[in-house]
Amino acid sequence: MRGDILNFVNSCQDALEKKFKVIDAIALANQQKVLTAFGKNRVSARHFNFSTGYGYDDIGRDTLCNVFADVFHTQKAIVSPLLTSGTQTLTVALFGLLRPKDKLLSISGKPYDTLDNVISGHNIGSLRDYGIDFEQVELNQGKFDFPAIERALADNVKVVFIGRSRGYEWRDALSVGEIGNAIDFIKSRKPNAIVVVDNCYGEFVSEIEPTDVDADIVAGSLIKNIGGGLAVTGGYIAGKSNCIEQISYRLTAPSIGGEVGSYYSGYINIFQGLFIAPHVVAGALKASSLISECYARLGYEVMPNSNAEQGDIITSIKFNQREKLIDFVQNIQFNSPVDANVTPVPWAMPGYSDEVIMAAGTFVQGASIELSCDSPIRPPYIAYLQGGLTFEHVKLALIKCLENEQIPQI
Repeated sequence: MRGDILNFVNSCQDALEKKFKVIDAIALANQQKVLTAFGKNRVSARHFNFSTGYGYDDIGRDTLCNVFADVFHTQKAIVSPLLTSGTQTLTVALFGLLRPKDKLLSISGKPYDTLDNVISGHNIGSLRDYGIDFEQVELNQGKFDFPAIERALADNVKVVFIGRSRGYEWRDALSVGEIGNAIDFIKSRKPNAIVVVDNCYGEFVSEIEPTDVDADIVAGSLIKNIGGGLAVTGGYIAGKSNCIEQISYRLTAPSIGGEVGSYYSGYINIFQGLFIAPHVVAGALKASSLISECYARLGYEVMPNSNAEQGDIITSIKFNQREKLIDFVQNIQFNSPVDANVTPVPWAMPGYSDEVIMAAGTFVQGASIELSCDSPIRPPYIAYLQGGLTFEHVKLALIKCLENEQIPQI
């Protein structure tokens, strides 16, 4: 390990002392919230057991759903290993709430790339195939465009969609406060609109969640923040009971809803992952701040700024050169605990319009609460880095990534 790089990184870390204290305070508040939910629902060893077949009266599944509902301060929740990704989780939620001739309105610009075909695909069972309209309102310099939103709130708008994270866009993630202001605006003009928030990458980043500011539904993946690195699969949907009931009919069948669903592996990893998630997310936020501080000092454009309020766990670095981007992503892979011998290359990944390069040397395949990096291969060649089960691992990977940089004297 080069001493000049270590000194440089330590100097950047020292400059973030106040920011790290803020992150610690957020983690403490979220840990209290989770602990309270566990105690209220009397979580015990029997709730970790597996179930088979239909899974009727699965006490582990039902208790897990209640714990998630209490963490998000909602009436009900669905937590299921049958939800294989954030994309499927959001798809189930949208199809559960929307009907033919309804309209889905996104007010945070284009939803994440993998939802493109869910919304507008041709003859593949998309929302459009079922006669559901879609419109998006672009953000104005990264902020909600309220006049444009008001113009778009047509009579047939049933669901208003907000993507909390940035996707592959050069902007800050939306804060819960900003989301709350948008929800107030929408509800004052269209009280019956259902607000759905894609919460991926945002759980436990702040002391409150979108459901605390009147979002009707939040949804996300268990192999991101809220699984704490221990959940091996699954997704969650939390919100108002009438909405959750409608969504449950899409998850299983209209005659069954949330009454069934077994899991032979048992639920201990999901329970324990949720419990440690506030701590893991805090480490990922600190790592994100450190990466931003280091690369900003080296002259790169980064987002968010190291001392800015964080709306998700992602750090964006603008490399402006294809080869520099690829080299960075490959270095993340080479400094991973799993598959460090693998060299990632750009490829036509399903669901994406551009070639994508992805570093994911993770224990759980594709788990982005673990240190990972993915980037579309297009100008200005931005790396989207997220996660880290431990702060120390991310720091070590960062030190290796900086070996080809001109390090300033400390």
